Amino acid sequence: MKRREHLPRPVGAKRAIGWEPFIFLAVFGLIFGLLGSRMGMVNLINTLMNTAFDLLTGTVFYIMAVAVVAGALSALLSEFGVIALINRLLSPLMKPLFGLPGAASLGIMATYLSDNPAVLALAADKNFRRFFRRYQLPALTNLGTSFGMGLVVTTFMAGLSGGGVVGFGKAALIGNLGAVIGSIVSTRLMIRSTRRFYGEAAEEPVEPVPEGAGDVAHNYRVVREGNVGMRCINAILDGGKTGVTLGFDIIPGVLIICSLVMILTNGPGEGGVYTGAAYEGIQLLPWLGDKLGFILKPLFGFSSPEGVAVPITALGSAGAAMGLVPSLLGTGLAGGQDVAVFTAMCMCWSGYLSTHVAMMSSLECSKLTGKAIMSHTIGGLVAGISAHWLYRLISLI
Repeated sequence: MKRREHLPRPVGAKRAIGWEPFIFLAVFGLIFGLLGSRMGMVNLINTLMNTAFDLLTGTVFYIMAVAVVAGALSALLSEFGVIALINRLLSPLMKPLFGLPGAASLGIMATYLSDNPAVLALAADKNFRRFFRRYQLPALTNLGTSFGMGLVVTTFMAGLSGGGVVGFGKAALIGNLGAVIGSIVSTRLMIRSTRRFYGEAAEEPVEPVPEGAGDVAHNYRVVREGNVGMRCINAILDGGKTGVTLGFDIIPGVLIICSLVMILTNGPGEGGVYTGAAYEGIQLLPWLGDKLGFILKPLFGFSSPEGVAVPITALGSAGAAMGLVPSLLGTGLAGGQDVAVFTAMCMCWSGYLSTHVAMMSSLECSKLTGKAIMSHTIGGLVAGISAHWLYRLISLI
């Protein structure tokens, strides 16, 4: 009998039938079995569908509108050199604060006006990479993520209303300060790790600068064709299209993650009865928040245990986390101080668990992914704590 030859397993492939499907079915059945036993399986499914639909029509489209306006504004600022001016002003601060070259401020601008992966486009440019040492380049992941979706998050939070307050502009700006502090901590911790990792090779330049080459990328910018009016119109339209793309990109995160978080956050309907209506749940996260209140209250100052749901959701999706805030404000479970903390943590974390792995892989630094995640976890916590105490301090003035 001829012996079957064992072919090599393709990279990334697993056996068709193994332990994984059985383990998954067991965990999946346990989670939804527990939820269904509490709410009723039919009610659970109806609540998921109704919550997702309400989030789509009431939250996602609003965030998309904010993203379109913010995208148009950011394109105008870029087209007419305002971002280049800000970059030039910020460059002297980058080395003492972040331990990075001044060119890294472009990464802050790019991600603040769009999303985390925007820094990768810069990192792929040789003219940009020439400013960096080997130990500095991986830290771009932490720096860029700290400011991802910054303009959208800030605009969204500032425009909210609740608890008799219309607009939380001051809280949103304080949240930005908290995010900056968190970004410094995250980036500095990452740089410490990369220095040890690269050892003697840490100070080597990523891209050697050819003799006589000028700093083209730092001193010039590309603009659109046409007169001032055409450039203005094209910038607005192009920026708006970017906002639409961002709005579509956040739909899965908001609908899936936010729906599950709402089920874990809210309670039953009127009279303690589950009806399958939107936003019903089992109140698990508030229970955990209440048990951890002795830690969370002095650190973050949440007005209610339900507030812990926002930073937890921001780990996977900033858009989904933003979707939780209007209902917390509308029911009086959050206030201005909470908005400051939410802004800081949504902006600093901005779904880093879902982007860090891919970003580190793009930078060819996959071995440092664990260090990047750990550093950024600490940075996000520092951002929230800083925003809390800055808000209290400024409120006393």
